[in-house]
Amino acid sequence: MKVRRIVTNIDSNELEKAETFYGAFLGLDILMDHGWIKTFGSNEKMTLQVSVASEGGSGTAVPDLSIEVDDLSAALQKAKEFGIPLEYGPIVEPWGVRRFYVRDPFGKLINILQHQ
Repeated sequence: MKVRRIVTNIDSNELEKAETFYGAFLGLDILMDHGWIKTFGSNEKMTLQVSVASEGGSGTAVPDLSIEVDDLSAALQKAKEFGIPLEYGPIVEPWGVRRFYVRDPFGKLINILQHQ
């Protein structure tokens, strides 16, 4: 058996908020929309990982989702434009990533990072 895909599911009745955060803010495309579910993503090939952790590193909470971007400064600027408050960072961590935490509209802690 080979894993082909892993999908994160977030329970919410406010799908329009997902379009703002995952679509407009993070720039993901709507890959599927059945009215009761919207799937956001990209057709680019990406590395698949599942992490299990006792903390988020540097004493932070374990994030619900980590999203690696190619330009963290641009992500920070967009967060500011969208009025999304930072929960942590931005900071360069000892293990070589620059990152910050935000919450999505559903309260999920999102780790946005860029490898240095």
